[in-house]
Amino acid sequence: MHQEKKNGLFEEFPPVSTQEWEEKIHADLKGADYEKRLVWRTNEGLKVRPYYRSDDLEGVAHMGVFPGEAPYVRGTVVKGNDWTIRQDFEEVQPKKANRMAREAIEKGAEAVGLNAAEVDSKEAMRTLLEGIELQKTGIHFLNAKSHSRLPAYLGGKEGLEKMRGSLGFDPLGYFLLYDKFYGGKESDLRQAGDLIAAAKSRLPLFHVLTVNGQHIHNAGASVVQELAFALAHGNEYLASLTDLGLAVDDIAPRILFTFAIGSGYFLEIAKLRAVRMLWSKIVEQYRPYGDGVSGMNIHAVTSSWNKSVYDPYVNMLRTTTEAMAASIGGVDSMTVNPFDDCFKKPDGFSYRIARNQQIILRHEAYFGKVADPAAGSYYIEKLTDSVARAAWDLFLETEALGGFVKATEAGFIRSAVEKTCQQRDMDIAMRKRVFVGTNLYPHTEERVLDKVEPTARLTDLSVLRQYRGTQAFEALRMAVENHARKGFEVPKVFLFTYGDPVMRKARATFSANFFGVAGYQIIENLGFADTGSGVKAALASGAEIVVLCSSDEGYAGMIPAASALREASSKTQVVVAGNPEGIKEQLVEAGVGHFIHLRTNVLEALTRYNEVLGIV
Repeated sequence: MHQEKKNGLFEEFPPVSTQEWEEKIHADLKGADYEKRLVWRTNEGLKVRPYYRSDDLEGVAHMGVFPGEAPYVRGTVVKGNDWTIRQDFEEVQPKKANRMAREAIEKGAEAVGLNAAEVDSKEAMRTLLEGIELQKTGIHFLNAKSHSRLPAYLGGKEGLEKMRGSLGFDPLGYFLLYDKFYGGKESDLRQAGDLIAAAKSRLPLFHVLTVNGQHIHNAGASVVQELAFALAHGNEYLASLTDLGLAVDDIAPRILFTFAIGSGYFLEIAKLRAVRMLWSKIVEQYRPYGDGVSGMNIHAVTSSWNKSVYDPYVNMLRTTTEAMAASIGGVDSMTVNPFDDCFKKPDGFSYRIARNQQIILRHEAYFGKVADPAAGSYYIEKLTDSVARAAWDLFLETEALGGFVKATEAGFIRSAVEKTCQQRDMDIAMRKRVFVGTNLYPHTEERVLDKVEPTARLTDLSVLRQYRGTQAFEALRMAVENHARKGFEVPKVFLFTYGDPVMRKARATFSANFFGVAGYQIIENLGFADTGSGVKAALASGAEIVVLCSSDEGYAGMIPAASALREASSKTQVVVAGNPEGIKEQLVEAGVGHFIHLRTNVLEALTRYNEVLGIV
């Protein structure tokens, strides 16, 4: 670049200042509000500008840090980002879980997560781990309560000093979810200390404590909340266990942080970079004497909150985006959940797809070859700094309440998350937050009731409610499916298109999407030359709902049609697609019951239609 400038190649392109950019943007906006039109406000309250320049990185403290250097914003390794490909199984029966794990390992998994709640003896542990090379394959136990005795179960096995994995032992996370500890706060923390001591002598590469940040994410929390409360969670372990006499050098390297990765691609990359930096800052306050102690161990899991039952193959696209963000953000290991695990037990196909998504990213797209490829991006560097600052402020607020346990007891964490959930749920209901196939662009002929299996998990009973953002819309549509299963006809929606061809087509498309979300039958039309023929066709269709689709100006000419429909069939719901301010009163007098438009709460409106039509 410098040589090109020297040769005069760029002399005809003079530098443009930020002020000049801003002046040009304001001129193009022609008086429109800059903040409203171009600045994105995230659920976290962060403002994301439409563009970033080198000026935006002034004052960003982490610039100039290399991979493998504290505060580890750029990762804990110097070269590459060769994360561990992990696959998790909820199967509780040891023999079956072993068979599933071995198959996954043969086909590319480098670590496995095992529930195995029925493992209660050395014999059961041998069955679970039979044929698995413990020095090569990471073993992660998902059911912490039953596997806290892992060191004893493994007995005198050779090569344990090379065994990698985790226990998932997380009494503080259990308290957050269920408002109780495994046995009691003091006894659980003493057990945590015993596990750390046992791991230090017999399983030096094993993580015996887990901070389950993904439970906060899957309760609907924001990125900032997930980070801040996970950091407070981890800090509580450090404070409590150092008070018991353990050294931070023995505690911190044996904590595994598990974070869920959502669909906010760049935000999730920034999240991972920010949390490593903040954790390093926290650990350094305990004055470790060894090198690398403040490096965070991160396991990433694809989000459950944003997955849908309807149009489930879209979940594959979501998990692909999430896996890409996790790998670029620099995780130590990753689990891509099967696309169908939100409504059934995954099968061989869905496990294979989930596993291969990581394998393709690693071996075909070469995502593991570069450490922190996002480094230097003005946008991501600034976003990393913004996320870190917001998360740190909330972390300090949590600590001011007495720490993680005190904040949980006071209801602070739950209240904060629920407040975020309310806004997110409203955004979904208003379709400001789009779930393709669920609250927008539905496949109206899809049926799922026969596919859905009971998939109740322990977290379903939690105080900190674990849920999916699409659940309310899914329940609405499943009610329609169940209505049809009882022998009733699925409600029909007749699109009465008239007038301006462009506007009637646009509003017909909007209406088809609107009512298709509930799974209603949509009767489309090319357009009627006169309103009389449209009225006849609408009545002949037997549709319970007739939607008038025209331009705002054209609705004046459809007032007689609305009256005719109402007089001929008092039960027919007459709806206008749009919000024609000038003639709304006349339309209502003629028999129009509702107006649907971009500011309509879709979930609320469709729930009302279900009730009117006797669908429960």
